[in-house]
Amino acid sequence: MAPAARPFVVGLRAAWSGALALVYPPTCPGCGGAIADPHALCARCWAGLRLIERPFCDRFGTPFAVDHGTGTLLSPRAIAEPPVFAQARAVALYEGVARDLVHRLKYEDRLDLAAVLARMMAGAGSDLLARADCLVPVPLHRWRLWRRRFNQSALLAQRIGRIANRPVECGYLARVKATRPQVGLSRVARATNLQGAFRVPEAKQPLLQGRRVLLIDDVMTTGATANAAARVLLRGGAASVDVLTFALVSGEVG
Repeated sequence: MAPAARPFVVGLRAAWSGALALVYPPTCPGCGGAIADPHALCARCWAGLRLIERPFCDRFGTPFAVDHGTGTLLSPRAIAEPPVFAQARAVALYEGVARDLVHRLKYEDRLDLAAVLARMMAGAGSDLLARADCLVPVPLHRWRLWRRRFNQSALLAQRIGRIANRPVECGYLARVKATRPQVGLSRVARATNLQGAFRVPEAKQPLLQGRRVLLIDDVMTTGATANAAARVLLRGGAASVDVLTFALVSGEVG
């Protein structure tokens, strides 16, 4: 496209978007109420999120009930059972509005929610994104992907990558074992269930060498999936692995 034509095209797209907004006003992805920004939550739904803010565990990102002072803070679990990944960050606790948003994206085919969640994730994980060389979504096994038709983690990674100007490498990590659903399993059972579940394809190993990876997923529960994936990526040659999710189950991670 000629440079002189770009302002005209941008203006035309803005006018078209404005016209569509008049006919189809944007609605809140949480409750369906009218809003001004098509990629945001209404005030009521926003207030229903339990956003994770400092102070929190430097490793797991789990919030503390009270401020324990300045400096690096670690939860008892991070001290007793250090995770394989370096650091994890999340937007909100997995309850209420946050849980509803994840379920609608994951189980109700509300793919439009990926843009909303990704924008919040990019903000919560800005420090991790600043040092990441690439984003890697947690993959689904091919049979689960066939049944669901999309990988919500990949959708989030693609959106975050555009916001942060970071490449998304879906091929760096493959899920080669069809594990049973993690829901209802204990922390130990989850870790056992994921043994041998991931692999770095041989053709991708040279490309992974020395790269700082930011692993993307929708929810962190016990950290078993993130640990299993991070272990494989590090063995495959990654320099470091951090984790960014939308929601965090604090009762099981902290």
